[in-house]
Parts: sequence; structure tokens; C-alpha cells
Amino acid sequence: MNAPNPTPDTDTGALFPALLEDCRAALSVAEKLVEAARQGVADLIAPGGTIDPALLEREQVAAHGLAWLATYGEGLAQLLGWAERLDDAGRLGELERLILQVGFGEYLSQMTTGIAMSQVEIVRPGDMGIEDDTVEEILNIQAHRLMRMGNAPALRVRIAVLLDLDGGRFGDLGLGDETLDLVREQFRRFVEDQVAPFCHDWHLADTLIPIAVIEQMAELGVFGLTIPEAFGGLEMGKTAMCVVTEELSRGYIGVGSLGTRSEIAAELIGLGGTDEQRAHYLPRLASGEILPTAVFTEPNTGSDLASLQTRATRDGDAYRITGNKTWITHGARSDMMTLLARTDPEDKGYRGLSMFLVDKTRGDDKSPFPDAHIDGGEIGVLGYRGMKEYEIAFDGLETPAASLLGGAEGQGFKHLMATFEAARIQTAARAVGVAQNAMEEALKYAHDRIQFAQPIFAFPRVAGKIGWMAVETMIARQLTYFSAREKDGGRRCDIEAGMAKLLAARVAWSNADAALQIHGGNGYALEYPISRILVDARILNIFEGAAEIQAQVIARGLVRQAGD
Repeated sequence: MNAPNPTPDTDTGALFPALLEDCRAALSVAEKLVEAARQGVADLIAPGGTIDPALLEREQVAAHGLAWLATYGEGLAQLLGWAERLDDAGRLGELERLILQVGFGEYLSQMTTGIAMSQVEIVRPGDMGIEDDTVEEILNIQAHRLMRMGNAPALRVRIAVLLDLDGGRFGDLGLGDETLDLVREQFRRFVEDQVAPFCHDWHLADTLIPIAVIEQMAELGVFGLTIPEAFGGLEMGKTAMCVVTEELSRGYIGVGSLGTRSEIAAELIGLGGTDEQRAHYLPRLASGEILPTAVFTEPNTGSDLASLQTRATRDGDAYRITGNKTWITHGARSDMMTLLARTDPEDKGYRGLSMFLVDKTRGDDKSPFPDAHIDGGEIGVLGYRGMKEYEIAFDGLETPAASLLGGAEGQGFKHLMATFEAARIQTAARAVGVAQNAMEEALKYAHDRIQFAQPIFAFPRVAGKIGWMAVETMIARQLTYFSAREKDGGRRCDIEAGMAKLLAARVAWSNADAALQIHGGNGYALEYPISRILVDARILNIFEGAAEIQAQVIARGLVRQAGD
């Protein structure tokens, strides 16, 4: 197999002999930059100590820049923690050391000169109130060395050379748990056998994922992964959820996302449901007997949930639901809806909302919504096709009063907020899986595609792109695992979960875009899987809170912390 020179020139940057020590010292630079930005943004949007909504809106670039800067800082902290754990276990090899070194070199450079919040928005330290002199004062020798020599193009090429598609070697994940390693291997085999060979055809045909695949997933415990054993689940926690979700999404995002609906429903019911609701629904969710769908979004509301108009009116021992919902994933082939509606028409804000568990008849392509008082149609989409998207209209749909989650009105938004951490962690894991898939497709194509009598992998800019994919995918993965561990430990992690989702979604898109570029014209052909991966990756920056909303939430949390 032809490849670029596998040995980087030491004059352009080689592995640092005291890499871990250098990264520890450089991490303090990242932390100081984040703290300086936090204080700078707090001065802009909370001059009196409390965030002023009007100032937050006016200074959105600065606030969102803080979110990105802090995400980079946390990403570096988790990458270093990953490397330290591997080192303690005697498993910090050349590939892992290079990933650490290049990751620090690149992210520190961006933190001090400018971070791309999107392809057209670069936020720089000055935008967050950090003067150039302050940046120079914060930088130390180790950070300077990593930025100047630790991220040379030859090192990215070397990373790509060390990757092994056949052996699945893209850097030790550092799970440190034999059970999780076994779970990962089990789902990798399932994906290779039952998903990867067929999913591109499902996408091209715009068809639902076969029910036989869903049944196999149920047998493997996907839908009951985090549900307590007392209700038929595996009770494995959010870290296991991330491992499973990543592997499934590496095969096809639609398969990885099937568990999302059950995860949201189980979280809502487990945290906020009555004893009767838990006993009725959780075992059926865990076994896959019922497939749920989340019915929250409405036309013209997006993330502005306080503006929801769908009404649930009490009528004796029942509620009648009237209104319109949109972007309902897996809406037809589902048996139960977690549905957010307004029960108090006088309260136009969050406190007027309630959550319902509404049973429905499973539909199909010919009759998507067979129940009376429910109508709807499919929304054609570029990607993310395996479950399909729907608009749904309710015209006096009756549901028993017992379907009110928790048995109390006005708790709907509170119930939903309690699930956001887990939902965003799970979405981050989906994004990591898509990012991994894009990288693997790029690596395979680069070795197979012959141009000018050699594989295109031999060209440094091709191999360098793949090397950087490996680095940034690992950063996003470790940040996602960290947020899951925080959740499993019972600690509040809304900021960490938001960071994981924010970064992983961008990495998925970046990897997919770079992988398509490596494919050249063939990448634009529908027959190549990368064309699907690209459109699948694009949705990750939009759902479960668009990147802009995510940055807003993170920024608010960070500035509040500065005031504590």
C-alpha cells in the first residue's frame, strides 16, 4: 500500500518527549483564556451582575464566542484526561500521543487567533473583550511550542498512516471498562452484518428502516439500555448509551436515532411519570413492544417552546387535543406520542404547558395516521430518512385524563427540560458516530482511488485531512463521554452536554465535507455512501437545539457561573 513518508521531519515537529507535561502546562493557558473571556463577556451582557436579555441579544457574537472558546477548552481538558488514563494503563501509543499533540497545537492556535463558529463566522479573542497583550501574557513556553511545532502537516500525515481501517484502529477509546468494550464490539458486529450493507439502499429508496432490524435492536436491548432493571431494562447508564449510539450511528444515523425516541420517552416517564405510568410504559418501551415519537415542535415556533399553540382541553375524564405539530420523527410508525400541549390558555408562557402520553395506532406508508382526529403528511428531506418526518394535525383527539404525565398540569416544560441533558448527550454520540463513518469512508477511498499511478492517500493534503479527522473526532468523543459520566454520576451537566453536542455536530459536518472533497466528483454521485453521510451530517447542527441556540445556552450558563 503506497503512503506518504511515515516518518515526520523532526525539524517540522515530532513527538515531544515530555508531551503530557507540556499539555498540562498548556491546558492552564486554555483555562486562563476561557476565564478572561468569561469576565469580558460578563462585562458586556451582565454589567450589574445579572444577565440583561437585551444586551445578550446585542452581544450575541461575543457570548457565542465564549461558548465556543470554553468548548475548545473543555475539549482539550478531556483529551488530556483521556491520554493520562491511557498512559496510566500503559496504552498511550504513538497514534494516541500524536492525536493529543496535534489536538493541543491546533485548538490552542484557534483559541488565540480565531475560532470558526460557522463557515462564515470567525470569533476572535478581541470580540470577547480579551486584548492582544492579555493573550501574550497568558501564553507560556509549552503552549507556544505546541502551537509552533506540535501540529506540523507531517504529523497529521503520520496520524493518517497509523490508522487501520481493517483493524478498526483509530486511536484507543480509553473506555477503561471491559463491559463497555464488549458492548461496543457486539454492536459493531451487528452494524457490519445488518446495517452497513443495506443502509445506503434504504436512503436512496427513502424507505423506513425494516422492522426486522428494529426487532433485532430490541433483542439486543437498545430500547431499554438506560431503563431500570425493575422495568425490564438493562440500567446501564448514559456512558453505555453513548457507546451503543455511536456504533449504531457509525452504520447509519437513522438506526442510531431509533433509540433516541425511546430514550426521551423513558426519561420523561421515569423522571416525571406516576407509578402507574411507569409500570405501564417502561417495560413496553424497554422490550420494543411500543415505538414512541416526540411531538413537541410546531410550525413557526422552532426552539421557542413558550409560544406553542396546540391546546389540550379538559373534558370530563379526558382531554381533547387540537393543533398542529411539525418535524415529528418516526411519527407514523409509532405507537405512542409524548406530546406537549397548552392546558392553560390564559398563561401564554412555559407554565401553561403540560406533557401527555398519548397512545395511537401504528401507521404505514399507505395509511400513516389511521386514527380519527389525527391527520398528517410526510415532509420530504435531504437526509436522515430512515424514520421519516411528518406534519401532524390534531382535531379534537381524545386522550384519557390519566395520560397527563405525572397527573399534574403545568409541568410540561419542566418535564422536558429534565430530559435535555440526556438528549443532547445522545445527539453528540450520534454525531461522533457519523464523524467516524465519514472518516472511514475517506480513508478507504483514499487508499483505493488511483491517480497519477498511486493512491491519492500518498498526497499530503489528502492524508492530512484524514489525520485531522481522527484528531477532532477523538476530541468530540472524549467530550461526549465526559458529559455522559457526569450525568451517570448524578451531577448537573447541561453546559457539558451542550458543549459535546455543539462540537460533535460541527465535527460530523466537517468530516463529511472533507471526506466528500477527498472523493472528488465521485462524492457527488448518489451511488457513493459519502453523499448520504454528508446530508445526514448536516441535520446534527440543527435538531436538539440549533448550534446558535446551543451556544446561547452555554454562554448564559458560563456567565452565571462567573457571577456566583
